[in-house]
Amino acid sequence: MRRYLYFTVFFSGMTTLAAEFGASRLFQTIYGSSNLVWASIIGLIMVYFAVGYRIGGRLADRSPSPRTLFTVLALGAFTLGVVPFIAQPVLRGAALAFDSLNMEVAFGAFAATLILFSLPITLLAFTSPFAIRLLMDDPARAGNVSGDVYALSTLGSVIGSFLPTLVLFPLVGVTRTFLLFSGTLLLVALIGLWREAGFRVVLPFLSLPLVLGGIALVNDYRIKSSPGQIYETESAYNYIEVLANGETRYLRLNEGQGVHSQYHPTELFYGGPWEQFSVGPLFNAPPFNFRQVRRIAIVGLAAGTAARQASAIYGDIPIDGWEIDPAIIAVGQTYFGMTMPNLKVYAADGRWGLEHSSYQYDLIAIDAYRPPYIPPHLTTQEFFAICAAHLTDTGVLVVNVGRAPTDRRLIDDLAATIRTSLPSTHVMDLPYTFNSMLFATRQPSSRENLAANLTLLQADPAAPALLVQAATVAATALQPDPTGGMVYTDDRSPIEWVTNSLVLNFILGGGIDQLQ
Repeated sequence: MRRYLYFTVFFSGMTTLAAEFGASRLFQTIYGSSNLVWASIIGLIMVYFAVGYRIGGRLADRSPSPRTLFTVLALGAFTLGVVPFIAQPVLRGAALAFDSLNMEVAFGAFAATLILFSLPITLLAFTSPFAIRLLMDDPARAGNVSGDVYALSTLGSVIGSFLPTLVLFPLVGVTRTFLLFSGTLLLVALIGLWREAGFRVVLPFLSLPLVLGGIALVNDYRIKSSPGQIYETESAYNYIEVLANGETRYLRLNEGQGVHSQYHPTELFYGGPWEQFSVGPLFNAPPFNFRQVRRIAIVGLAAGTAARQASAIYGDIPIDGWEIDPAIIAVGQTYFGMTMPNLKVYAADGRWGLEHSSYQYDLIAIDAYRPPYIPPHLTTQEFFAICAAHLTDTGVLVVNVGRAPTDRRLIDDLAATIRTSLPSTHVMDLPYTFNSMLFATRQPSSRENLAANLTLLQADPAAPALLVQAATVAATALQPDPTGGMVYTDDRSPIEWVTNSLVLNFILGGGIDQLQ
């Protein structure tokens, strides 16, 4: 039985960490993956651990029997398996509430779902103190026993962190992953109970796997039920959803509070940020010839909207696009017409890819920001130095930045950081959105250059209509050039502080009510 107790500790640790990562993925589809969400999940689960350790230790002293331990584990494994099935309708309702910005319902569902995890996580936390009590046959070996228990539990936790995230979530989905881990631990508990107390004691517990199996057979495994949904999937990085409205398709990720790509078979102007990237070269000194743009890089390719528009404007010039999620690339090729022969797609981190590129670009587009989920390594002085080193003499860097209606700190900070590598920065606010486009030029430039080049384009019958239309929007929405701001570095990039305060101030200041 000693070996089997150690075996049980390993599987309990594995299941507990898998449950924690599973909880984060359940919430990511609705609430995103900001550090505020992560802190809430991890903080409350740690509270459940603390309660479980406390109660489990006391119960172990009162009833130091493997039968008690395996009974508790069986109940914990069963309730863990039930959690996602109960949470699914709650979270689907939260998704609809989030889409309509009904934050009271959305946050209520968040709290309710977290509470659902309290019972199984607390019960699973009984394992370590209980195992130590059962294995303790000599006080002189207390350190060895407890060390072995925690080492095995931690090794199990390592498997429980990598296996779901890298293999099971994209392969079978979050709900089935919960079911797999809970079912495995339930089997471990029932075998232990059978070995300790016999088949008669196990017999009543056999209904638990039958109940889980029955629920699994009739369950609706859709993650969301968004209006117009034509496709959804989970990858190692994201929840991915494609919506359709007539012939127009939209790509949404995770919480869905932003459209990451758009597609229409015959239309190219969407009034979004994508076409604004192609406006960047117009900030160079006039006269601008659109034929001088010969190569483009896009960091955060998504489903290829910006690349498709740039190809329509600048022709079949080479475009290098980096998108870290291969599943998004596949969706782009299937649903968004991302099949342009001039587009070279790389499934890699954009900073790494750009740094190792052997090319220089007339335009570098950064579209990997989703406040409050901005990758810190794409906001720093070192990153923008990489961008500057890969620009041609007349190259332009364009960054899509999120903001609050009256809070421009993020724009000012990024502009200040970019100006350590590039001499001039300009900004336009995309109408009817919380997006701003930050333009930075390799040569010193002025905002008047855009107006002068637009006038020349309007007089040129060969000028691409999409570029003229996008540049007209940019010229009318141009803001004063950003000043001040803090410089971010790889060593110190307080991006989470800025974005957290931006979001919280917006919500607490009544920004949601203003939108409604």
